[in-house]
Amino acid sequence: MSAAACGVLLLDKPTGLSSNAALQRVRRLAGGAKAGHTGSLDPLATGMLPICLGEATKLAGEMLSQRKCYRFGLELGWRTDTGDAEGSVIERGEVPELTPAAVEQQLARFHGEQRQVPPMYSALKRDGEALYRLARRGQTVERPARTLRIERLELIDLQPHRLELRVLCSKGTYVRVLAEDLARALGTCGHLYSLRREYVEPFAGEPMWELPQLEALGPSLDRWPLLPPDRALAHLPDLTLSAAARIALVHGQPVYGAAPRAALWRLYDAHGQFLGLGASDAAATLRVRRLFSVAREAAGQR
Repeated sequence: MSAAACGVLLLDKPTGLSSNAALQRVRRLAGGAKAGHTGSLDPLATGMLPICLGEATKLAGEMLSQRKCYRFGLELGWRTDTGDAEGSVIERGEVPELTPAAVEQQLARFHGEQRQVPPMYSALKRDGEALYRLARRGQTVERPARTLRIERLELIDLQPHRLELRVLCSKGTYVRVLAEDLARALGTCGHLYSLRREYVEPFAGEPMWELPQLEALGPSLDRWPLLPPDRALAHLPDLTLSAAARIALVHGQPVYGAAPRAALWRLYDAHGQFLGLGASDAAATLRVRRLFSVAREAAGQR
């Protein structure tokens, strides 16, 4: 694989495929290239699934912390065991007559920091086993609440028993649980009937690509619409390294006085070539976090 084939693919995941199944489809289309996705989507969900290819997989962990924007549909009047349309009905309730103003008033309560209990139908693990496997056997275990943040929650459309909404939220937010909690706030019960991830920061407005489009491009990743790896890290400050500092980091040595403050940095050489990630402490000491092969090659290593 050439250096140009290292990057981030913004896949438009189709409904019916798990994130891992979609990833494996991409890998097969790419001729078995090394790949990893950043943030799972339920099989029911569609939308942006960033996939790191080649050396960009070194950055996948850093990308997981970014905010995400979803458009979702909430069906009022009944709740399911999975929290979505694929589950069995476990509760029914009357649906009050709602107005946009009444809905907006309740939406405002969800803005800001929230505590949310993860659902049983999730990939979280208890003693090494995914919770959804326990749920399928009829087991329920205690799940500690997690802190998350809702930056924006807005009403798009209101029908007698259905709402269309958009949410911008922090990582770790379960939209199924948010939908259930919102239904309770509206005086009834409900479940998610549709879910689309519109973007993952910092990729708002970027085009997504479907599996048939990738299939038509063939297995040569040089032809694929890959974004540069550092495009995914636009939220981090950049730092240009001297040749001596680059060589020291390649050899695993700290570089004293190389950074102006404590931070996680995008590292570049004097020519603007992205080299990887480094972290500095309060004493301005820079240490390597992730390095790309181009940094080692420039230092005379392979």
